[in-house]
Amino acid sequence: MTCLVIGTGGREHALARALAADPAVAAVHCAPGNPGIAAVATLHDVDQLDGEAVADLAVSLGADLVVVGPEAPLVAGVADVVRARGVAVFGPSGAAAQLEGSKTFAKEVMVAAGVPTAAAYTCTTAEEVAAALDEFGAPYVVKDDGLAAGKGVVVTSDRDAAVAHAAACERVVIEEYLDGPEVSLFAICGWDEERGTTVYPLQPAQDFKRIFDNDEGGNTGGMGAYTPLPWAPEGLVEEVLRDVLQPTVDEMARRGTPFTGLLYAGLALTSRGTRVVEFNTRFGDPETQPLLALLDSPLSPLLLGAANGTLDSVPAPAWKDGNAVAVVMASAGYPESSSKGDVIAGLDAAEALEGVHVIHAGTALSDAGEVVTAGGRVLAVVAVDTSLAAARDRAYAGVGEISFDGAQHRTDIALKAAHL
Repeated sequence: MTCLVIGTGGREHALARALAADPAVAAVHCAPGNPGIAAVATLHDVDQLDGEAVADLAVSLGADLVVVGPEAPLVAGVADVVRARGVAVFGPSGAAAQLEGSKTFAKEVMVAAGVPTAAAYTCTTAEEVAAALDEFGAPYVVKDDGLAAGKGVVVTSDRDAAVAHAAACERVVIEEYLDGPEVSLFAICGWDEERGTTVYPLQPAQDFKRIFDNDEGGNTGGMGAYTPLPWAPEGLVEEVLRDVLQPTVDEMARRGTPFTGLLYAGLALTSRGTRVVEFNTRFGDPETQPLLALLDSPLSPLLLGAANGTLDSVPAPAWKDGNAVAVVMASAGYPESSSKGDVIAGLDAAEALEGVHVIHAGTALSDAGEVVTAGGRVLAVVAVDTSLAAARDRAYAGVGEISFDGAQHRTDIALKAAHL
């Protein structure tokens, strides 16, 4: 099998790495990719938002499967263009990707499907914003209705900050605050007109959105993650499959926009029960990194089965024993800005540590052939061990080997859970 992964980040590196290790996969390609991905895949210079260019590349490579990683190409309908050329695609249609592309649309689907979520209002004027903030009170939750690379949400008790964020967005969703810890639960979803819907949940993970320790500072795309969750309630996966995932994909099929690909449910385990915070329509970053490190099933049958409507005939995902932790290293200025061109040292030393591997995200090659920073979240150090505490220690040992000017990372990824 020949696979083509679309994207440039850590999620795509983790996917390409897993596919390259799959016995059924003969060749892995990636477009545009990054220097880390180049170690496991052949890179191609293609505009990932240009559906025709992606489709042309897939056809020229004889790709059996295209995996569209990021949200922007999915919402732009790249998967539709490739699929129309007769190539199997893991990723939803542009219409189905609106579950992530529009928070208002996602809320409408959840209400129709009876999925538990926060009460919310969509606002387009200052007056509507003020009324919604008044109704829900502090802490205020203000979300950009469209794509914002994981940074379009403000949760604050400062009303002026909430109003300012709303004013900077064309349309916002203001919703009630959900208390309790958050959990990420991914599901591989397939659909066929005759077979119906198939949903395979993965094991739960937790990510850390704030830039600083103790969940302080601004929102980011994610500064680290771990799996499994020793504190997760028994039966959580079954509950979310029954009350969230299955009703959502069934509602999407009922609307004539069946969902295939990866459905990511961001959940809050509140005092009133499990609630959906948001949906994403692709593998989340950085949770994908530790999840794939523990996946014991070959990846390609799951992705291809979802893509071609035969997922129900593929065994459900199986998991290795143990724990996995990913710690993200970000560049100077992130999340407000980012630094580019800083030389990254110590990558080989980190990779040489037992149970550790490095996933590249915002990296590039300099003219001198050195790996340098090229974005906000630069890389993730991923480690696996029998206990969560040991996996955490390994990950931070890897972080300690890597350096670049202005590097920043959280020191508390999985800390509380490791001491349970």
